[in-house]
Amino acid sequence: MPPPPASPRIVIDGLVYLSDGDPEPLATGGVTAANVTVAHMLADCGQAFDEMAAWHERLRAPGSRWRLVLRADDIAQARDEGHTGLIMGWQNTLPFGHRLERVAAFHAMGLRVAQLTYNEANLAGEGCMETRHDAGLTRFGHELVRTMNEVGVAIDLSHCSEQTGREAAAASRRPVLLTHANAKAIHARVRNKSDETLKAVAATGGVIGVSIHGFMNWSGQPGEPPTLEDFARHAWHVANVAGIEHVGIGTDYAAVQDDATAQAVLDMSRARYERSGGEYARAFGNASAGRYPAGVPTPRQFPQILEALERAGFTGSQVDAMAGGNFLRALRDIWA
Repeated sequence: MPPPPASPRIVIDGLVYLSDGDPEPLATGGVTAANVTVAHMLADCGQAFDEMAAWHERLRAPGSRWRLVLRADDIAQARDEGHTGLIMGWQNTLPFGHRLERVAAFHAMGLRVAQLTYNEANLAGEGCMETRHDAGLTRFGHELVRTMNEVGVAIDLSHCSEQTGREAAAASRRPVLLTHANAKAIHARVRNKSDETLKAVAATGGVIGVSIHGFMNWSGQPGEPPTLEDFARHAWHVANVAGIEHVGIGTDYAAVQDDATAQAVLDMSRARYERSGGEYARAFGNASAGRYPAGVPTPRQFPQILEALERAGFTGSQVDAMAGGNFLRALRDIWA
């Protein structure tokens, strides 16, 4: 008898910053599961609760094509069922306030990934756009890292300052993630990370989700828009610095039917964050498609991202690992 057909590769997008509740763009792009931001980046506790509750309504709706990911095995299960895995994530720990017990409470609601800080400082530490000093991880931040380790919420350092990120990596007893960040050595953007930070994340067993997003995949010159070739350069650099087993993909896409749905977030980033959204919008406008390389404006084109890695010289097994295998391994360790 011929061998059974091989299962499709696991594809995990490290960060989708917005979804309108329809998994179609991700499903069309062959994405098995995604870390979807399920509460606004600046939400407080009440808003985060309400937005996660709305997601549970979507999950319970008849005919839902999502599968809520609560453990690593749910990702392969979603693939086998023909569903899209929803990894509930936050891009800030503001909803926790100073109450560590909220970590377990939101974990019970499905939270599985949380970024310690967004661009600003919070109770946990410094964000990457605090310009006057970098005080690193606070005392509360150390307690939060310990609690997230114990409960099983993945620690994301993508928007943290360099010092906060390295101190959190050193404090963590489980792998930590950069779900969507590139290499400062390639493009010295405020959101990108030094080699020292990339190595610190890898030392925990963590994964760096290399991104196609223009904020991180751009030279800073208005005449040089982001390209997939530049994305592949970042992937090679991170692989050489941190090891191929620590490289993933974090697109920072919006997975929506109508790009207008994302406009409020685009406008917020342009107005509030001059060193990322402001500079980029002046160079290329503030439409959703313009934030990504030409030809890949939505998750529907995810296969082209993988093809770009293959063209850049990565082997098939390496692309499989970057597409999802590395994130799956790290998440299994974190959520164990």
